[in-house]
Amino acid sequence: MQVVNYFESNRQAHWLEEIKRSDWSAGTFLSDLISKGMFFDAVGEESKLLLLTEGDELISYCTYAEKDDIQPTELTPWMGFVYTFPEHRGHHYVGKLFDEIERIAKETGTPKVYISTNHIGLYEKYGCEFEGLMDDMDGTPSRVYLKRIHI
Repeated sequence: MQVVNYFESNRQAHWLEEIKRSDWSAGTFLSDLISKGMFFDAVGEESKLLLLTEGDELISYCTYAEKDDIQPTELTPWMGFVYTFPEHRGHHYVGKLFDEIERIAKETGTPKVYISTNHIGLYEKYGCEFEGLMDDMDGTPSRVYLKRIHI
């Protein structure tokens, strides 16, 4: 398995089709942002879309982004759009994406990464701490976690 940065890949059309296979409304929103050339407008110019792949297959993906669905806020960066395809769940593959995000954060001297989610018990497995509830862009309360990066 390897982590691929979508925007540095020479196979973007293939990976976009793989993202479109996800059965999640946020995955559809993400693929629309990419297709319409609005990804960086939505999540920030320095953001990355990380793909966990095995050959031609997309296993899991997430963003490492300046902005997420909690806006406005000075909290940054965010791990967002976290998705693992159903047939690959239960193997802790998100941990491989967390490893890459930690590597990037260390490289840039970033001490914390935030996550907005409604999941309870998932991100704690990866060392994340519940920070509190914050309203997302729709005004719906979302659980915000932080992952401390040991620089």
